[in-house]
Parts: sequence; C-alpha cells; structure tokens
Amino acid sequence: MSKKTLFVIVGPTAIGKTATAIRLAQQLGTEILSCDSRQFYKELNIGVARPSEEELAAAKHHFIANLSIHDNYNVSMYEHDALALLDDLFATHDTAVAVGGSGLYVDALCQGITAMPDPDPEIRAQLKQTLETEGIESLRHQLRILDPDYYYSTEIANPLRIIRGLEMCLTTGRPFSQIRKSDIKERPFDIVKIGLTCPREELYNRINLRVDQMVGNGLEDEARGLLPYRNLNALNTVGYKELFDYFDSKITLAQAITDIKTHTRRYAKRQITWLQRYQDIQWFERGNVEDILKVAEREK
Repeated sequence: MSKKTLFVIVGPTAIGKTATAIRLAQQLGTEILSCDSRQFYKELNIGVARPSEEELAAAKHHFIANLSIHDNYNVSMYEHDALALLDDLFATHDTAVAVGGSGLYVDALCQGITAMPDPDPEIRAQLKQTLETEGIESLRHQLRILDPDYYYSTEIANPLRIIRGLEMCLTTGRPFSQIRKSDIKERPFDIVKIGLTCPREELYNRINLRVDQMVGNGLEDEARGLLPYRNLNALNTVGYKELFDYFDSKITLAQAITDIKTHTRRYAKRQITWLQRYQDIQWFERGNVEDILKVAEREK
C-alpha cells in the first residue's frame, strides 16, 4: 500500500490559505484539518476570520468551532487529536489537507511536541513580577535576545506565551525552540508543505481590507459580547484586545481599528520570518492554484 500524504498549506494571515486549501481538498477528494488555534473556539468567529458557512460546506473541515473558550486545551492535546483524526481519515483517503495558521500547531502536527520540564517556580514568579512592573515589552525584548526563533513563531501579544518561552529558556539554559525541536517524531505519512506568498504591499492591503470587512460584519458587537471573558487566554488575541481597550475608553473606535490593522500586519511579518527558516516549503504566489494542484497530483 502506498504511503499516505498530508498537504500542509502555510503562509501569513490574510493571504488566502483557506481558499487554497478548499480547492486542493476538492481536487484530491479529501478533508481539511485546521491548525489555527483561535478558530478552534466556537465563541470566536468574525475576529478570527473563521471560514464562512459556504467555505465550510465546500470541503469538510475539522478543528473549527469544536471547543469553547472555557475548555482547557493545549498544543499537546491537539497533536494527539489531530493524529488520531488522520489515522481514521487515511483509512479511507490517500491524502489530507492541513491549513494554518498557528506555527506551533503546524509544528505539533508535522514533527511533534517534545515533553517539557517543569519550570522553576521562582523564575515564573519573577517573570510575572516583571510583567506587572515593567510591562510586556520588557519580556518581549528579553525573549527576542534569548530565543529569536520562538519569538518570531509565537503570539507576542499574549503574555502567557512570552512567559512560557522565557521560563523554559531560563530554567534549562537553552532556547525553548531548540528544546521543542530536539525530539522530532517520525510520522507514518509523507508531508508536503506548500507556502503562499505575495508582495508585502499587496498583503498589507489585504489585511487592511479584511479588518474593514470584519468591522462591517459586526466585530464590535462580537467583542462586546465576549467582554466578560476578556481574561481568558483565548481572548488574548488581536482583534479583540484592541476593542476591549476601546470599551474601557482608553482609545477611540477609530484608533482601535487602526491598531488591529497595525498589529495584524506585525503578526504577518513575524509569520513570514518564522516560515523563512524552513527549507522544506514549496513556495507559490497566492492565487497560483493551478501549479499547486499540479504539485499535489505529482506528490500524492
């Protein structure tokens, strides 16, 4: 029996990964796994650019709106669940398509997550104290020096992610990203990574347009409904944090929208930096679906 193949669509936010994944899944007659950790949550829709009902109907998706923001879920659990799903899917399909999103979750699916040592409680307490007294920028600067690979692959707006990386660096004396890569697991299927790219100005215009569309589709009302849960980790997300500041009367609505665009562009830039480290990605201009389909037919 021939080996099964997982096609993984990667690229910065707003570049069109969902549309490409759907075309690919339709061509191959298979299903899609999301690696976007924020699209897991059913309460988050507009602000995380969840696929529309039409897109979800065009190809079967997994790990979309399958959790609540109140659930306890992490990347190790995702690795287990995604591999179990692929095991079932490959029983009846030769291929599957993954799309993301969240760099850590793509890595978990493709190469596994290494078991981490328990952090030093004193180090964690010191980092939390630094966050309270000096703010997150101080921690970001420290992480960028100690582990630039992790810095560029994580959500630096999320203090929990920043503290997690730093406490592993300081507890072990090694970069967190190195620890995570030290035990790459073999997968019983082939992996073909397809990256989408486009000129930077075009990407930024797409981001700005998408934010305007989100606002027009009711992002403010969605965020207001989530305000009571703002302290949950899932809400530490671009698109909601800025509107929470607006609800607190710290900034105007116009400034909140501008900040969402700025922070999303910065996030896209970090995603590009993270992806450029990988040698196994085949790059295509966004919209060049025909060449991607040719590669898929050749590789499957």
